Amino acid sequence: MSNVHPAQRVAVLVDAQNFYHTTQSVYSRNIDYRELLEEAVDGRQLTRAIAYVIRADSPKEESFFEALAEIGFETKIKDLKTHADGSKTADWDVGMILDAVTLAPHIDTAVICTGDGDFSRLCSHLRHEGVRVEGMAFGESTSEDMVDAVDSFTDLSERVDRFLL
Repeated sequence: MSNVHPAQRVAVLVDAQNFYHTTQSVYSRNIDYRELLEEAVDGRQLTRAIAYVIRADSPKEESFFEALAEIGFETKIKDLKTHADGSKTADWDVGMILDAVTLAPHIDTAVICTGDGDFSRLCSHLRHEGVRVEGMAFGESTSEDMVDAVDSFTDLSERVDRFLL
C-alpha cells in the first residue's frame, strides 16, 4: 500500500457478518482473521481492532469470539433479534459508524473491512476529517460505491490462499 509509514495510528473495523456470508456463500470457507489483521495493520501502530459480530446461538460461536480476542480484536457482540413476523435482524452498521467517527481524532488511518456500500458515506466523511481510509473486502461482494469511497482497496479475493482458512 502507498502512503503507509510505521508511525501511522490505525484502527481496524471488521463487519464480521458481511465477511462470514461472503466467505460461506462464495468459498464455503472461513476468513483467517489473524492474516486479515496483519495485512490491515501493515507494520503500523494498531490503535484499535474491533470485530462486530452477531450472537445467533450457534454451536461454535463462543470459541470464535474467544479466538478473535486472542488474535487482538475487541469483539462487539449483538444478539440476533427475532421479530413477531418471524423475520430475524442484527445489524452493526450504526455501531461501526459511531465507533469510526469517535475514533477519527485519535487515528491516522481507518481500515474498514466490509463490502457493504452503506459504509461509503462514512468513508467520505472520514476522509474529509483528514483520516486515510483503506477498504478490505472480497471483490465479488463489494459495492463499487465502497471501492470508490476509500483511498485504497485490498481485494481479498486476489489472495484467497492467504485470507481464507
